[in-house]
Amino acid sequence: MGRGKIEIKRIENANNRVVTFSKRRNGLVKKAKEITVLCDAKVALIIFASNGKMTDYCCPSMDLGAMLDQYQKLSGKKLWDAKHENLSNEIDRIKKENDSLQLELRHLKGEDIQSLNLKNLMAVEHAIEHGLDKVRDHQSEIIMTKRRAVSIYNNLYCLLLSFQDGICNNVHHFFFFFFFTGKMIVEENRQLHFQLQQQEMAIASNARGLMMRYHDGQFGYRVQPIQPNLQEKIMSLVID
Repeated sequence: MGRGKIEIKRIENANNRVVTFSKRRNGLVKKAKEITVLCDAKVALIIFASNGKMTDYCCPSMDLGAMLDQYQKLSGKKLWDAKHENLSNEIDRIKKENDSLQLELRHLKGEDIQSLNLKNLMAVEHAIEHGLDKVRDHQSEIIMTKRRAVSIYNNLYCLLLSFQDGICNNVHHFFFFFFFTGKMIVEENRQLHFQLQQQEMAIASNARGLMMRYHDGQFGYRVQPIQPNLQEKIMSLVID
């Protein structure tokens, strides 16, 4: 008995649908690779799953962009609008310009110059000499800038050292001035205090001497006989 015919319709069971998609996708990719090798055909395959995941295959002899361009030319269908065509042309122009610049850069490095004639070689030599002059000028400018920066730094450093030395000397002089001046003031204060004590002691000594002389009766008065009470009045005044 042969296999029964399967009805082609959407599989309702999600798990069965995922399994079937995986099997048939792998089968399509396998068949595309086989026909590419067996028949030397140019095959491109793009598959989008229901969840948005993409699977693609393109034969090694042609990329997908070239194959789509060929499809557009042969089928007559416009895959790209005018804006995209202009963008594609701009990309092609930039690629060509990049290739030309890369070739010129290799020539300036001394590579791939076997195909150049004498005129082209002279142009390359002139470009190298011109670039070398610019490099040397810029190098000299950088060296001069660095030298000026070092000179400015050295001048600032010397100025800072001299400023620090001046501050230290001023502080040193101020310290000694304050120290000796303070010492002189303290010494002068001590001497004045000593002299004041001596004067106070002398005054006290003179006062004690006067009191002792008074009590010893050394202060005498002569009174006239006609004034018998004068001495008593004088003594009462002194006592008061």
